[in-house]
Amino acid sequence: MKLRDLLELALLAAIWGASFLFIRMGAAAFGPLALAGLRVTGAVVCLLPLLVWRGEAAALRRHWRPILLVGLTNSALPFICFGLAALAISGGLSAIFNATTPLWGALLAWLWLGERPSRTRGLGLLLGFAGVFWLAWDRASVHPGAEGVSPVLAIGACLAATLLYGFSANFTRRHLQGIPSMALAAGSQLSASLLLVPLMLTHWPTQPPAVSAWWAAILLAVLCTGLAYVLYFRLIARVGAANAMTVTFLIPAFAVLWGALFLGESISPTMVGACGVILAGTALVTGLWPRRQPA
Repeated sequence: MKLRDLLELALLAAIWGASFLFIRMGAAAFGPLALAGLRVTGAVVCLLPLLVWRGEAAALRRHWRPILLVGLTNSALPFICFGLAALAISGGLSAIFNATTPLWGALLAWLWLGERPSRTRGLGLLLGFAGVFWLAWDRASVHPGAEGVSPVLAIGACLAATLLYGFSANFTRRHLQGIPSMALAAGSQLSASLLLVPLMLTHWPTQPPAVSAWWAAILLAVLCTGLAYVLYFRLIARVGAANAMTVTFLIPAFAVLWGALFLGESISPTMVGACGVILAGTALVTGLWPRRQPA
């Protein structure tokens, strides 16, 4: 990748890492449902004009049914899950669990699409899920915290979200190949809003959220969802999906950094060790390591 591409990759990782910070800042004030609704609504406002400007609205109309499913499984439900998790665990911890998405994608491709993994990918699956078990075991507690959510429930919500991401990736690859990227991005947020906006309105907080919570929700929608999608799809177009996927390895580092700087979240040795194991497994599964040298 060129220097410009590397800088954009780092910028995207910093933005997506910040999403876990903003979720932590807004989840308690708005609640998981209202925050998720605000996130997709703001993203729709950003992405729909781009969709029309690029002339890809017709693709959305033709493929609205599968895009609707992708919106539910790749945005609406995972956003709720991570909002719930933010009530009990740190943003850095959520980001580490989020890094398991390629593991779930590979596992579902094996079970659903019959894509049997090689020995290297199989080792990566075992290694990655071992890291998940290590981290979950260290943090597992059934005692609810101040917001009424226990760490074990929060961990389960994170893993449910990444399982849904893995399903969406395989479904998109099987049923939405060749669909313009902006039609997928804008259409998925629009379909997610069909579920989340009614839930947002019925679960709106009774106490007015603080200004800081509103800023967190706005930045989550505009920066971490709208702009991030544009950056991500532009990177895929320039450097390919495999290189763009390396953002997965940088997101936890930025999420931990932002949480430590702005919320005083602690970083334990177990978090560092388990994150390394999970990312090593992810690297094996995605083929990012070891790289094959050209003949």
